[in-house]
Amino acid sequence: MNSSGDSCSSLLEVAFDDDHHHHGHADRELHVLAVDDNLIDRKLVERLLKISSCKVTTAENALRALEYLGLGDQNQHIDALTNNDLKVNLIITDYCMPGMTGFELLKKVKESSNLKEVPVVIMSSENIPTRINKCLASGAQMFMQKPLKLSDVEKLKCHLMNCRS
Repeated sequence: MNSSGDSCSSLLEVAFDDDHHHHGHADRELHVLAVDDNLIDRKLVERLLKISSCKVTTAENALRALEYLGLGDQNQHIDALTNNDLKVNLIITDYCMPGMTGFELLKKVKESSNLKEVPVVIMSSENIPTRINKCLASGAQMFMQKPLKLSDVEKLKCHLMNCRS
């Protein structure tokens, strides 16, 4: 059948065309893992990110986030990451969470050879300079004051797009 070649190229055109829409799963789409133990804060962050046309996965605590990132159980570590569906381009986490803080999550991510390149943004309702500096010194991309606003998310997204080589 000759037509198969044509249909293939037209499919490609459609796929490329989709990049111009917000829903195109192109490389430019950010996949954000949002971690917050507070449901309302988590929903707010998710909504702001979706308005900014990001793909969002949420976790209600740092341990869940680590499991999702493939760092939960050291034995599964390799399997979870060789299965490379997990293209998270950004982690946004609350600082104060029960069990494991956002700071500890940040350190775990930065210790992982597979994940250390992923930018981590810490958010907190408290503006404590020593805490902010500690996070930034440990590799956080940015520290954001809660409640997050759409302008914060847009600024962050812009910052990341420019940072990406």
